[in-house]
Amino acid sequence: MQGTVDGFTYGLVTPVAAFLLAGMGAALGLRCTTRSLRTARSFKIGWLGLGALSIGSGIWTMHFVAMMGFTVEEAPISYDRPLTFAGLAVAIVMVGIGTFIVGHRGATRMALITGGTITGLGVASMHYLGMAGMRLQGHLTYDTPLVALSVVIAVVASTAALRATAVGRGFLSSLGASVVMAVAVTGMHYTGMAALDVHLHPAAGGPVPGGRPAELIVPLLIGPACFLLLAAVVVMFDPAAVAGEPDRDGRSARRSREPLPALVRGRRRR
Repeated sequence: MQGTVDGFTYGLVTPVAAFLLAGMGAALGLRCTTRSLRTARSFKIGWLGLGALSIGSGIWTMHFVAMMGFTVEEAPISYDRPLTFAGLAVAIVMVGIGTFIVGHRGATRMALITGGTITGLGVASMHYLGMAGMRLQGHLTYDTPLVALSVVIAVVASTAALRATAVGRGFLSSLGASVVMAVAVTGMHYTGMAALDVHLHPAAGGPVPGGRPAELIVPLLIGPACFLLLAAVVVMFDPAAVAGEPDRDGRSARRSREPLPALVRGRRRR
């Protein structure tokens, strides 16, 4: 028996909230990636790590906020916590690999293609791993062309966002990149959900433990949401991260190296 699926139980509230969370995580993460491109090498890894955690947390929270609006009329839903948090880890690791490639290699074509592909696959992997952790009296099937389209959306938009981040220098360019990334995440999510069919087991032994989606999901979101707020504070209190300016230490280091060649040339002339 096919289940009656509703992906918008609360109307536009969950899609809009999910998009805003994805945008917030992307804005923080991409701003940290921009900061890493213009800072001293010793701080590069720290900024890239914070960026990966921010984007990964934003992707994960977006997914489960959107899932608050997902219900199956004939069956309650619950979530397997190990698989649920495994999706968070996968998102952070794969997004981290993608941003580290761009952060260390810059806006080269190969770096952008490789980093964008890995980042997009991280978005898609997180979504489908999160769906695998959903428990109900039935099983899920997917329309293969729509699944492929959802992955393409994630990869293309992630590549575009990383390119805008690596090439652009100002706050507005990063803001535009974060919107592109938010479109990638939410577009991928709802395209993947459009590919979903729920087939219920009529002979199941009884209802699985479950409750209202918000009651199940909100406790899971507290940790990642608090981290996003903490990351926002870190970025806000670093003017260079907001403005996209080079690190002062980097400028002073270059200035300190400039007189040395001139002094050497002077000695050679004598």
